[in-house]
Amino acid sequence: MSTEAQTAQTFPPPEGMATTAGSLPFTGACSGAACSHSISTRLSRKLAVFTMVVLGVLFTVTWGMVKMILVERNTADLAARSELITDVVGRVADQGEAAVLARLMSDAPMRASTRLEVWRADGSLLFADQDAENLQRSGHTQVKVFTIDTPALAGGLVKARYTVDYARDAAMGTRWAWILAFVTLAAGALVAAGARWHVRHGLSPLRELAAQTRAMSARDLHRRLALADPAEELLPWIEQFNALMQRLEGAYAQLEGFNADVAHELRTPLATLIGQTEVALSRERSVDSLRDTLVSNLEEMQRLAGMVNDMLFLSQADRGAVARRGLLASLAALAQQVVEFHEATLEDAGLTLRVQGDAMAAVDEPLFKRALSNLLGNATRFARRGSTVQVNIAARADGQVQVVVINSGEPIDAKSLPRLFDRFFRADASRCCEGETHHGLGLAIVAAIARMHGGHTVAESQGGFTSVGFTLAPAT
Repeated sequence: MSTEAQTAQTFPPPEGMATTAGSLPFTGACSGAACSHSISTRLSRKLAVFTMVVLGVLFTVTWGMVKMILVERNTADLAARSELITDVVGRVADQGEAAVLARLMSDAPMRASTRLEVWRADGSLLFADQDAENLQRSGHTQVKVFTIDTPALAGGLVKARYTVDYARDAAMGTRWAWILAFVTLAAGALVAAGARWHVRHGLSPLRELAAQTRAMSARDLHRRLALADPAEELLPWIEQFNALMQRLEGAYAQLEGFNADVAHELRTPLATLIGQTEVALSRERSVDSLRDTLVSNLEEMQRLAGMVNDMLFLSQADRGAVARRGLLASLAALAQQVVEFHEATLEDAGLTLRVQGDAMAAVDEPLFKRALSNLLGNATRFARRGSTVQVNIAARADGQVQVVVINSGEPIDAKSLPRLFDRFFRADASRCCEGETHHGLGLAIVAAIARMHGGHTVAESQGGFTSVGFTLAPAT
């Protein structure tokens, strides 16, 4: 017995199972609430799309595997039915065509949704089921053509074609495709809702931090951000913000102190000017008396002008001004020029001065002389009478040059050393210079000049000696 099989497509291609994730529209970079976006909404959408894509792929693969299994099962079923028909026809063929027709007609009710056609060896039709019209309308049929050996009949064989309609299995497969598509969309919606709720709940610490930040003002810069149960991802942000607030609080306090110091320093000369002018105008004065008043007022105005110039210089230095370096020069030679300018002051104070060491460096000579002059003036006011003030100049191992002025006298408290170069700071106004007025910007200018040369200040006070100076970085 020889067989020949022809197989038609059993299921239609699945509809609604393939899910593609469309890219989110790009709205461009912008700022402000009008063009902001919600993290919870965006994340929930992305998770929903990802879930639907994953489930869609998994369900599509599963559906394809089920389809393949059903096709294989239907093919095996068709083969089994064909073998059964072959066996039945072969057993009754010995009784003649009438017996074959009778058996096939009696078995017809058991072949629902099928059509059996049998031809004689000469090609004439022997038998055909009556539901051919219904089978022709279905697109889910499988056809198997085979021959049956019938030695007792004319020609010794008959040819059969058996058509089976598997529309019911195809309909079941389609229903499952829609069910899986609905499950995919429902899962995406549930994931989106759950993700949105969890993200909004997880971002509640940010809303709490925003509320704490909104409550801060210039009157309570001491406040810091804190969470009862801080998330690990937020800790660096909280620490950096609190560090920023710490610096801001210090800068604000320094600014308030600076304003108070400026007002205090300006008040004295202004009060002197106003008082002397009022006294001069209170009654008739001689020319000499008015001249003395004008001279005194001129001194006060020169003091005010010097203070304003110093403050402008410090403001420029704070904005990042850089020293204009010249050619290499001997710092000892420049120091000697500054010493000559201070000779009279040193002599009146009963002090001697010695310059020790030397270094070649490219510096802004006027600024260098100004810084060293401020240091010498400071040392002259605080040095013990009859002692020696020493200027040490030396190259350091890191390539910088250090200039230090050393004097002997009352030591400076260790707590005051870090603030020695602050504006208007005085460690102890009673240590020296009774009757003299100094506005307290000299060492602040030294620190600014050091920064303009890429260096820093140094200060030390122990064993009865105080060393104050600065370093200069090499020119680049």
